[in-house]
Amino acid sequence: MTVREALVHPWLTVRVQIALGVIFVVAALPKIADPPSFAHMVYNYRILPGALINFSSLVMPWLELLCGLALILGIWTRPARNILGILLLVFIVAIGFNLARDNAIDCGCFDLSKANLSHEERLRDMRMVILRDIGMLLMVAQLWYSDRRRGSGLRFAGIPH
Repeated sequence: MTVREALVHPWLTVRVQIALGVIFVVAALPKIADPPSFAHMVYNYRILPGALINFSSLVMPWLELLCGLALILGIWTRPARNILGILLLVFIVAIGFNLARDNAIDCGCFDLSKANLSHEERLRDMRMVILRDIGMLLMVAQLWYSDRRRGSGLRFAGIPH
């Protein structure tokens, strides 16, 4: 089996799809459970105008949850994959922008309760978050590549989407 064949093999694609879905469901739940804390983290990025902070902190977790569930269930996989890819790119750029500004923030990705970290520890965490997000973006790329190579779209549990 060649590398190309391995990358488009349904065994790998289904597992990547489910893993990416689970990651985003797990990431969405604490944000949905505590909107004010997540809104504060979005504010700390100092990128969005004030009027968009509450809106984005309420919509983004539900979008992550719905896209994650879609990937897990094998429904609407193309739109879910594309939305999550766009979100990951936005996250990478936003964290990279704050890293370049030396604005040590908590990303707000999974744990909304990080505290007592030094400036240097937060900057290190931000670098690790960018690497993690690049890894998840590679998972999105595998799903996209598999979909393109197979032409007929992803299939999960034998059901076309």
